[in-house]
Amino acid sequence: MNRDPVASSNVISIGFDEPSQTLEIEFANGSVYQYFNVGQVTYDELMRAPSKGQYMHTYIRNAFPFSRVA
Repeated sequence: MNRDPVASSNVISIGFDEPSQTLEIEFANGSVYQYFNVGQVTYDELMRAPSKGQYMHTYIRNAFPFSRVA
């Protein structure tokens, strides 16, 4: 999945595959996680959030099933 770099101290890049509703986040520590069943609205809000890490922690981390991929 292609990811776009973001300005964040904790998040390096974010990718989203709309057909499969999969959100992929690369963190500053090198880990990459995929979150499943994420809608376009959530992705759009994440990308507009002034703090990507805070938005991810508050609205995504415990709300969607996930898998560590790297």
